[in-house]
Amino acid sequence: MIVIHAKIATEPGTTDALKAAIAAMEQASRAEAGCIDYTFTTALNEPTTLRIFEQWQSIDALKAHFATAHMAQFNVAMQKHPPKGIDVKMFEAKEIPFPPT
Repeated sequence: MIVIHAKIATEPGTTDALKAAIAAMEQASRAEAGCIDYTFTTALNEPTTLRIFEQWQSIDALKAHFATAHMAQFNVAMQKHPPKGIDVKMFEAKEIPFPPT
């Protein structure tokens, strides 16, 4: 499984401007083959911070995601409201039982 965790620092006011693009991206991504989960959040104590949590079945599914029309549309929205910073981490993970024994 591929896990993506991204932290996007936005300028004040731009998070609201991006909400429609974020909602469309989240919904369309969840419908993609190979997508296990795709979630945007706003940090409760940092309203200008967006976090993205993604789980994909494979690297090929993630690569296909990058080639979608909704990814291109989201990138256009991000260009209109450029963030102050983006930190993206990608992990290859395997699921283990919870709680640990």
